[in-house]
Amino acid sequence: MGARFPSDRAESGSHIRELPEGEPLILGAAGDAKWLDRYMAEHHVAGVMVLHKGRVRVQQYALDFRPDQRWESFSVAKSVTSVLLGIALQQGHIASLDDTLVTYIPELADSAYADVTVQQLLTMTSGVQWNEDYADDQSDVAQMYRGACVDRKAHVLSYLSRLPRQWPAGSHWNYNTAETDLLGIVVERATRRPLASYLSDTIWKPYGMATDAFWIRDECDGSNTGGSGLSATLGDYVRLGQFMLEGGRIDGEPVIAEAWLRGGTSEQASTDAPERGYGYLWWTDTDGSYAAVGIFGQMVYVDPARELVMAQVAAWPKATSNELVAARRALVERVKQAVDTE
Repeated sequence: MGARFPSDRAESGSHIRELPEGEPLILGAAGDAKWLDRYMAEHHVAGVMVLHKGRVRVQQYALDFRPDQRWESFSVAKSVTSVLLGIALQQGHIASLDDTLVTYIPELADSAYADVTVQQLLTMTSGVQWNEDYADDQSDVAQMYRGACVDRKAHVLSYLSRLPRQWPAGSHWNYNTAETDLLGIVVERATRRPLASYLSDTIWKPYGMATDAFWIRDECDGSNTGGSGLSATLGDYVRLGQFMLEGGRIDGEPVIAEAWLRGGTSEQASTDAPERGYGYLWWTDTDGSYAAVGIFGQMVYVDPARELVMAQVAAWPKATSNELVAARRALVERVKQAVDTE
């Protein structure tokens, strides 16, 4: 992605966190070692990696994708932006999750966002009207991003400032990519750093990511997009999940604010998806697991109870569908079952 679009590097450092090999995990029925091959071929999956108790139990590539190549994460970037906000909170750049959005983006002071808090944006419960139907060329997401190539940030703020309130703030969950772009602006303004640079210094270098990541840059103002545009290797997506599994700590020291950790990966809002809730831009499940998810099959999955981390990168033939989501969930369930029966 960084080779095709203007992007900023989230540089890795000289220290690389090794991913030691463990006993291979067989996901098929007894004697069926080819189940994962069939799954990946059928669903256009380029890579799957599983860590269990810090060891690589599954690592498989397809579609000519290599371990040293980066893959666009789409909305997985939302979850990363949320984590960066939690780090900014820990470092004192952001005073509180109860701060109003306009503390950082005063351009929205006369809009329906005037009293919306940072926490309500993190849970997608602003209550501001928004339609994210990509199949509808008159939806908000289609109209707003249609003109964003001129000056993305100015266009986004202008469009959002005109939207009416539909529900009381904090009362209703509604998926909204534009508001994650707002959170990206909050982090960049609070830290006075582009997202990629802040990611590099707070996670990518100190945790020991193996390869530089890329984050698409707005050509007009030099900012990165909070809702998408991050590309990394499969191994570094797994390392990101392991960082979360370890409670957002590096060398035993907390990196993410406790106030973020209390709510970020547990259900804060109910969603329209069965068995899935929403934390702070992380999807949550009833068993305590949580995931960062992007269209076309991207996923970083964390299961603290099992000490399990998974990452998948894919090129689904559709952005999403019930069948494709069910297939990915079936993969997760197979991994959990394989671990549980050892």
